Amino acid sequence: MNAYESGEQKNVPAVLVYCRHGGRVLMIHRNSESRPGDYHAGKWNGLGGKCERNESYLETARRELREESGLDLREGRFRALGLIQFPDFKAHKNEDWTVMVFTADVEDADLAGLLVRGEEGELHWVPETELARLNLWPGDREFIPYVVERRPFHGAIWYRGSEVLRSRIEPWSTG
Repeated sequence: MNAYESGEQKNVPAVLVYCRHGGRVLMIHRNSESRPGDYHAGKWNGLGGKCERNESYLETARRELREESGLDLREGRFRALGLIQFPDFKAHKNEDWTVMVFTADVEDADLAGLLVRGEEGELHWVPETELARLNLWPGDREFIPYVVERRPFHGAIWYRGSEVLRSRIEPWSTG
């Protein structure tokens, strides 16, 4: 019996959504004072979170985007772009994470319901050229270029705390 079958190790399905509008990407700065102990505190992330029971990655992307930003985009606006494994991401909880990465183009008409601040932090439209300058998780720097270029990718990033031990991000081959 392997570690997942025995319950010794868990796999957490999650999503990241990178919305785009006018050469900018919607990011959240995880700086909420109402979330003490936030594992992502101080970091800049795409929007997203964990899948609920019986929820697909796409349904999760739509729900998380709506909850965190107020943007309510129909499912057809989301494009699956990548899949990343984070083995032992939260080692203290014996959690691996498997994250589906989506992009979605936002139109002017969608912006009416956009929040400035959510429960987890402040939302900002960041120029694509500035993303690498943010306080990202170090491994995010390896796949963000794929997001900016809209190039499908897959891979894995191994962390110990906030340090990348090793990583492998590569284009998704369709041939």
